[in-house]
Amino acid sequence: MTIQYKKLNAITKRIVAVFLCIYVLGIATAFAQKDTAVHVQKEDDFYKILSVPIPDNILLEVGGMTFLPNDELAVSTRRGEVWIISNPYMKNGAMPRYRLFAQGMHEVLGLNYIRGDIYAVQRSELTRLRDLNGDGEADEYKTIYSWPLAGNYHEFAYGPVLDKDGNMIITLNVAWVGDHGESLSKWHGWMIKISPDGKMKPFAAGMRSPAAFALNDKGDIFYSENQGDWVGSGSITHVAEGDFLGNPASLVWSGLPESNVKLKKEDIPDTNEPKYDVAKRVPGLKPPSVWFPHTILGISTSGILNYDDKGKMGPFAGQLFVGDQGQSKIMRVFLEQVKGVYQGVVFPFREGFSSGILRMNWGSDGSMFVGMTSRGWGATGRAPYGLQRLSWNGKTPFEMKTIEARPDGFEITFTQPVDITAARDGSSYAVTRFTYQYHHNYGSPIINSGVCPVRAIEVSPDRMKVRLVVDSLKLGYIHEIKAEGVLSADRNTLLHNFGYYTLNQIPDGDKLAVTDANKVQPMSHHHTMNNTGKTAPSATAVSAKHLTRIPASWKNKVDRTLTMGTKPGLKFDKTTLTVKAGEHVKLVFNNNDDMMHNIVITRPGTANTVGEAATKLGLAGERVSYVPAMQDVLFHTTLLEPTKSETIYFTAPDQPGQYPYICTFPGHYLAMRGVLVVTK
Repeated sequence: MTIQYKKLNAITKRIVAVFLCIYVLGIATAFAQKDTAVHVQKEDDFYKILSVPIPDNILLEVGGMTFLPNDELAVSTRRGEVWIISNPYMKNGAMPRYRLFAQGMHEVLGLNYIRGDIYAVQRSELTRLRDLNGDGEADEYKTIYSWPLAGNYHEFAYGPVLDKDGNMIITLNVAWVGDHGESLSKWHGWMIKISPDGKMKPFAAGMRSPAAFALNDKGDIFYSENQGDWVGSGSITHVAEGDFLGNPASLVWSGLPESNVKLKKEDIPDTNEPKYDVAKRVPGLKPPSVWFPHTILGISTSGILNYDDKGKMGPFAGQLFVGDQGQSKIMRVFLEQVKGVYQGVVFPFREGFSSGILRMNWGSDGSMFVGMTSRGWGATGRAPYGLQRLSWNGKTPFEMKTIEARPDGFEITFTQPVDITAARDGSSYAVTRFTYQYHHNYGSPIINSGVCPVRAIEVSPDRMKVRLVVDSLKLGYIHEIKAEGVLSADRNTLLHNFGYYTLNQIPDGDKLAVTDANKVQPMSHHHTMNNTGKTAPSATAVSAKHLTRIPASWKNKVDRTLTMGTKPGLKFDKTTLTVKAGEHVKLVFNNNDDMMHNIVITRPGTANTVGEAATKLGLAGERVSYVPAMQDVLFHTTLLEPTKSETIYFTAPDQPGQYPYICTFPGHYLAMRGVLVVTK
């Protein structure tokens, strides 16, 4: 329909004008809303996980992986087998093919293709595998070097990785005896090197469970460590010849003529101080290059993969990817050397893998192959084992690419230009510091935490960098750096808005002048945020839910006594407990595992909700035993260290039903659970 405007009367003209204004205003509003809309990024928008099918008759509990020149993938298992997988990429829709290459070995937790041969690390030796008759199966198992075993279940061995001089690197676990590690067999707790002609040389000591190690672009060695005795949290550390990495069990062999470490067990103080502080008094003791905060960025640090020219995984070349067995995820690490010392930051990267990650390798197409096993330890990925492939779709996520130390704070480099208003807003950032105790106990609580105020912000002209002037930095401490308010220029949220920087040295150089233009105004209020960037659940547990003395009103009368323990593999020793409604119950919980656990009894149908809330407590969780203050929590113990026990008292619910109980230590609730059955 065509309107002839000149023929309309005055009133009609006014009506048309009003509608035209409304129409134009609507379009303008729509464009304005489009311009100001914020898009929340997700990992799956950029990185896809694809499972490689495994035949039902193969228990592929991955211990080691290596690619062969013909693009076949060799995979070793804890059951002593080596499988060769053809077409692991499933090209043209074809299924992968599996061939058993070797068998009958002892828990092969490392595999590598070196100079035309496959080398496997068993518990007791480095073995070279050869197919002499060309039938596709190994018929020569040659011992290159062997070491003694005491028969302890924890005496794992890992490797081999080639160093820059062509030597094969191997690491050996300490044994686990009761509630602590011991080196029961020669060189356990050490990194050793084996030359091409089979000669062994001890390289460094002080390792507890060095499940993985790799070389960076400079050829320097980094190894990953798991929380345990003398290890407050997971970490990666640069290893140089003669280093002592912290676990005294290995020093039982330091008196041998071949040892290049001269420290003795009695030289290591057990004072609950931070490891960095102790290292200033103990020559040779080396603190971690990068700490991984326990339960936030993993609980069982595992494989390390250098992002070299083989990979295609986004704009992070030269960084390290580090897996986690317990939380089935991968972290990303940027390292820098300051005054000759390695330090850096760890970021989240990708979670959601099907089992516990142990090994990662680059495929020829730049994708990342991820080998997994729960191995009885349990993992957030519920499958007992698995092989998956991670690929990048070529789109660049908005991320903090790096964080570098500056004389007066930190400088963040982003993968995309930032929104200038958000980047200059002081409320977009929060920096806190904390550390762990260095002692014989298993793990450590967070200690000496404090706020590090951001005083000034400067955005680079290209808007790719933001420099923060930060007060109260402390050497040797982990600094949590959140940038949850920062947006990209096209209004994307950060894919991951936090990182943890370990500050071992403060660089020299010019400090940023604080001016009226870059100075941060004091904030009028402060929200406690968790590691996801959302407001954290309350970290105050209700004491009535945790009674460790018999209530006076019971008059010393207990109707039912229950005893609960633990089993390896994230399990309670009883999956069902039965009481009558309204009974006075005494529950004795014994943690006879080598990990920390609690028991939390919840309302029916709320176990997952409580477990997820416990994980979101972040750094605040350990102070309250990872028990969130929720109505769904009925009764609970504290978080118990290995070999510890606690007794609690509670009155059974009046309503009959099934009341789930779980361990709320982050990640454990998925596997460690049972049911309290309340009958009439």
